[in-house]
Amino acid sequence: MSDWQRRVLRAVGIVGTILLSYALVYQWGMGVHEGQSVLFVQALQVVIEAVTTAGFGSHAPWSSPQMNALVLFMNLTGVLFVFLAIPLFAVPVLREAFEQRPPETFSEAGHIVLAPHTSRIEALIGELEAQGRSYVLLEPRREKAKALHADGYSVAYGDPESVSALERVDLRAASALVVDGRDEVDTSVILSAREISEEIQTVAVIEDKALESYHRMAGTDHVLSPRQLLGRGLAGEIPFLLPMAEGATIGIGEDLEVAELDIETGSPLCGQTIGQLRLRERFGIDVIGAWFGGTFESPVGPETTISCRARLLVSGAPGRIQALRREDSSTLQLRKRQRVVVIGYGQSGQAAVDVLADTEARLTIIDAKDRLDVDIVGDARDPEVYEKARAGAADAIIIDLDDDTTTLFATLIARDANPGAHIVARANEEENERKIYRAGADYVQSLAAISGRMMAATVLDREEVLSFRTKIDVVRLPAGRLAGCTLAGEDVRARTGCTVVAAVREGDVITSLDPEAHAFEEGDELVVVGTDEGVQRFEEQFFH
Repeated sequence: MSDWQRRVLRAVGIVGTILLSYALVYQWGMGVHEGQSVLFVQALQVVIEAVTTAGFGSHAPWSSPQMNALVLFMNLTGVLFVFLAIPLFAVPVLREAFEQRPPETFSEAGHIVLAPHTSRIEALIGELEAQGRSYVLLEPRREKAKALHADGYSVAYGDPESVSALERVDLRAASALVVDGRDEVDTSVILSAREISEEIQTVAVIEDKALESYHRMAGTDHVLSPRQLLGRGLAGEIPFLLPMAEGATIGIGEDLEVAELDIETGSPLCGQTIGQLRLRERFGIDVIGAWFGGTFESPVGPETTISCRARLLVSGAPGRIQALRREDSSTLQLRKRQRVVVIGYGQSGQAAVDVLADTEARLTIIDAKDRLDVDIVGDARDPEVYEKARAGAADAIIIDLDDDTTTLFATLIARDANPGAHIVARANEEENERKIYRAGADYVQSLAAISGRMMAATVLDREEVLSFRTKIDVVRLPAGRLAGCTLAGEDVRARTGCTVVAAVREGDVITSLDPEAHAFEEGDELVVVGTDEGVQRFEEQFFH
């Protein structure tokens, strides 16, 4: 029974009790004040006529003021009923009738069940839609499910921990189940799913890596820990500490690497145009695109000026990118031991510190809780905390907090305290990345983006993500509708913002792709580089 139905039944009971009470009072009053004996059914008729203002029959007029007052009171009661009925009953009933209610069932084959809706699941949905894969969100919050349904999502209302709810979304016919709730709830969902199917692929995103073994015990096939990967990635974005770190480049076969290259203040590359750098002539390196304050531009022409703190996306033969890094870093004025302030010592913050512990960096750790290894306990929004940590003398600052609003404020304080520091920050929501850049961060990495890529690579068969941690996607895709075509003929870069850096044909990696002459063949795989949005456009243009 719905809420408005219960309300109507309650109202009918109240109104019925009032009418019967009025009828008894009226019957008594007619005998006492009017000297007339009235049957109860006659009294009830007059009460209903008075309340509904339909007339009073043969009983009118009344000679006593008491009975006239009673009838007047009953008239006013009827008017009150009308005014209360409209907002309390008529409006909810009409709203319920016309409101788009989320379904509680879903039936399809090969779909992916997601539970519940989170920012990381939202990133995965973008990947699924770009691939043309069907999915259903199993959302336990009714109002959230209504809002998602109204926004056009494929959603069903139900508790993912319930076996019956999983059956209503046809879990047995699904290809995968992805859960991203609280760690203890996720294990309950996986156990419920295993009651329905032992074969379905299950994926869980966990907050605490220490709980991974329990997820495995519950029957989870793939346990993902994006926070740890994010923390290591944030540490790896301090260019003067880890320029040669393993994984700083993405290898594509034996003949090609792709990497992001920071342009630091004092670098000989800073302030020059792409044409003046002559990277192809000097190092055999091609510039695919560049990040300027959080905005990715691709392609970049020879007239584009590389500003300080920009980031280049480059490709080249193995060792050539590292050669450029060595020449670049050799000209910078670097102290022997760098000072790094880490703000936030949660799961990803600890992962960042673990990476930095292998360097000669001097670390100062700030956290709101008094944890082991924390140097200063304090609020990231308090400028005095930064003074205690001597953030003004730091070479780099890592901001790794659970709340994006706090991260924004912390970035403003850090930049004010140290205009020259290299600030690396974490964003929990992709939509907040640009704001954190505007607040003064040099590099921002989204937890949702990393999680979405990890989940997509796990559940999608046709896409191989070569890197989760970089701000760009490096993916391997089938040739699709590009078979028989050339890059220039399809104007791939202009239409998608992506660059095809290599093709894989029968196991051989082809890196020398003449845009005008090289035609792709059926069965080729393409290595595509671009932003999340660019790769989605590429897939929409050439796969759907």
